[in-house]
Amino acid sequence: MAPDALLNRKKVDSQVANGPTQKIVDETGQQGNPVPRLQRTPTLDHCPDSYDDLEGLEYPPAMYTAMEKYLPPELLGAPRTRKLEVLDRILAKYRPNGERSRLQKHSEYRDRIRHSYQPLHQELYSLDPEKFFVQTFLDAIKDGTPEAFRRVMTEPSPGIYIFSMLQPTFCSKMLDEVEHFERWAANARIKIMRPNTMNKYGAVLDDIGMESMLDQLMSRFISPMASVLFTEVGGSSLDTHHGFVVEYSMDRDLELGFHVDDSEVTLNVCLGREFNGGELFFRGIRCDKHVNGEVRPEEVLEYSHVPGRAILHAGRHRHGAKAITSGHRINLILWCRSSTSRELKKYQNDFSSWCGECQLRKQDRRRRMVNPKRQVTV
Repeated sequence: MAPDALLNRKKVDSQVANGPTQKIVDETGQQGNPVPRLQRTPTLDHCPDSYDDLEGLEYPPAMYTAMEKYLPPELLGAPRTRKLEVLDRILAKYRPNGERSRLQKHSEYRDRIRHSYQPLHQELYSLDPEKFFVQTFLDAIKDGTPEAFRRVMTEPSPGIYIFSMLQPTFCSKMLDEVEHFERWAANARIKIMRPNTMNKYGAVLDDIGMESMLDQLMSRFISPMASVLFTEVGGSSLDTHHGFVVEYSMDRDLELGFHVDDSEVTLNVCLGREFNGGELFFRGIRCDKHVNGEVRPEEVLEYSHVPGRAILHAGRHRHGAKAITSGHRINLILWCRSSTSRELKKYQNDFSSWCGECQLRKQDRRRRMVNPKRQVTV
């Protein structure tokens, strides 16, 4: 739900191009040796290397694994070190100024937590479906068909899916774990790195050791649904995530402004506690060009949170949170991302398969093409 930037934010993660090579400029501003360009389509029968055992990577290991399928054929059989070098050089071109320093600070922050923080509920750090999820959700995932998914969901507005997901015991333990971590950070005089640029409270669950658990949550439980429900926006190729909790109360964040998420698909589950207000509001899905466009009446939806109940939507679905009026609300958010979709989107001009404004403009162009022909035949 929460954004990583305002609506006009710039998102650049990696590079794809058309052609055999491209010269890039290194961090000193000098032109280096040509670096192979990524292919537009992956080599589907290639089994990529795993990068999970490598330390000090600037990006999640899964991103390197996913991108490897897009390397030119002559590099697919190269040693892993060579492929890593090429992928790092491609990614380096899109690294903002100061990114290396930020990544270093983040790495040190994680290391300190890893070596000093003692979890309250260790069982939360390994995915246990029988103890995490309600039975209806488990049955739908086990069935794996679109019909099974839709049986346990409601779709109050196009592209917004609501379903029961988390058991009360899991929600309670996760709330306790978050509070335990916040107390530990305060006592250790560690400033908690917040989930994004708009939420001033909350914590990144990946930072406290839940990255593996959340990766399993995405790959085993969210991806099967997303590949059916969000194919047009990268739902079938999710490979990385950003998992966190956000907090709202009278003495914390009250509300959240109109925004889009830095994700292809967003999972938002209320953990509790007791609260009033704080409804989510949705205003239609848009591409970057039309993100500030007008809202159509049929795109308007308000959603009231219920502990344990999930809402699943495209990251580009514009939304916000109204002010909480009393109590304390904590939500678990999982931004699910597709590096493949982000690469290919840079070379697309038509997003009418999912952008509401692009759809209207395309329909208008068709009408204008048809009307002159009718006039001629009269």
